[in-house]
Amino acid sequence: MNTAKQEVEALLRNLPDECTLAEIAYHVEFLRKMQEADEDFAAGRVSSHTEVKERLRKWLAPRQT
Repeated sequence: MNTAKQEVEALLRNLPDECTLAEIAYHVEFLRKMQEADEDFAAGRVSSHTEVKERLRKWLAPRQT
């Protein structure tokens, strides 16, 4: 497994030389979020498509007042 520094170095090598700091920051944040998602999946902190649909159905249902 690569270190965080190695991951960022690889990311920078693949970005065009003319990219902005904002674009670099976006890609680093995207990489971080993907790694976080991988960790969540490995730890079982995920919801199935069916579970998400059920939650959304409850959230979006008209409220009785």
